[in-house]
Amino acid sequence: MARGITQDQVSAVAETILYVGENPTVEKVRAALGTGSPNTITRMLETWRGQLGDRLRQLSTLPEVPVPVGQAMVDLWRLAIEHAKHALDEHFSEENALLETAQAQLAQERGSWEQRLQVAETSLAQARAARDLAEHACNTLDGQLEDSHALRSDLQQQRDRLQVQYDQQATLLQSLRSQLDEHQAAMEAERERRDTHLRAVEDRAHLEVDRARQEAKQWQQRWESSERTSREVHTEMQSRIEMISDRARHLEQELASKMGQVTALEKALAEARFAAKTKPQQSKATAKVPAKRGQRPKSSARSATLKLP
Repeated sequence: MARGITQDQVSAVAETILYVGENPTVEKVRAALGTGSPNTITRMLETWRGQLGDRLRQLSTLPEVPVPVGQAMVDLWRLAIEHAKHALDEHFSEENALLETAQAQLAQERGSWEQRLQVAETSLAQARAARDLAEHACNTLDGQLEDSHALRSDLQQQRDRLQVQYDQQATLLQSLRSQLDEHQAAMEAERERRDTHLRAVEDRAHLEVDRARQEAKQWQQRWESSERTSREVHTEMQSRIEMISDRARHLEQELASKMGQVTALEKALAEARFAAKTKPQQSKATAKVPAKRGQRPKSSARSATLKLP
């Protein structure tokens, strides 16, 4: 809706246009004013036309104007109004068509602008979210920056300490290198001495090996001689063992025969003892005498048994 126009402004422009002999239309009034909505200008022109009819009727009733002149003026005004009305109807038709076209374009533009607005709102929301993220990231980066400054200070202090340690280690390394060179020189001299000693030991070892080979040959010969002697002794011992085995078998046979005789004698002795116990006892004196006399055969049997082997 247009702003800044009044009914007086529209009425003045319409009377000016009408004074020059033209029909005051919405486009002419709007062009003359340089602003204003077509609907507002149309409504204000209708108001101006109603006020103009009232003024003309007042003029037709003036006593100074003759009746025929007044009637002619009224007829002329009626014709002018009809002509203006017909022109206004045509103009309104054109204006309505243009207005509908403009409204359709405005509707399309409105839809387009609404889509753009939605896209813009979405972009704005994304931008706000991105801004929040950026602010959060900025705060985080500020904290990290402060931490990095503190870390940088600590690293610088550590670097200074490490530099001092490096200088100390470099000095110590130089000293160790000097000692290492001296030690390598001593080791080189020791190696040469050891090489000389090793060559002497190798020479002695070769001599010892040669002497050991000769002794080994001698011991080989002695071993072969002792092996022959051992085989001869083994053969002789085998013969003796066989002879002793034969003798042992013969003695075992004799021992078995003697054991049979001993068994027979023990059996006879047992029977004699059993017979002596079963005799009737007549008196103690007579019983003792046979007992003492009965021991002689036992001792004789024992002596005989002992003499059997």
